[in-house]
Amino acid sequence: MTTVSLTDAKARLSDLVARVSGEHERVYVTVRGRPSAALLATEDLESLEETIEILADADAMRRLRSSDAEVARGETETSEELAAAMQRRLASRP
Repeated sequence: MTTVSLTDAKARLSDLVARVSGEHERVYVTVRGRPSAALLATEDLESLEETIEILADADAMRRLRSSDAEVARGETETSEELAAAMQRRLASRP
């Protein structure tokens, strides 16, 4: 995480954008010494938005908790078992 003043951000915007997009670093911009804005990679913003969407979906969260409980109980399948199940499913298609 980097913090820069608005004046510095204006002077170094190209460099800051390159760092944010290339290194997934967040840059906080201050105005009169107080945090005012943040620069972050578009990819990171989209990921945060997706996470918020999932957390706000009660049904998705219920399914995730259920899956976590299954894993904790050892109710898992190997990749070979999953591949075999997919083969059976594909073979049963008309």
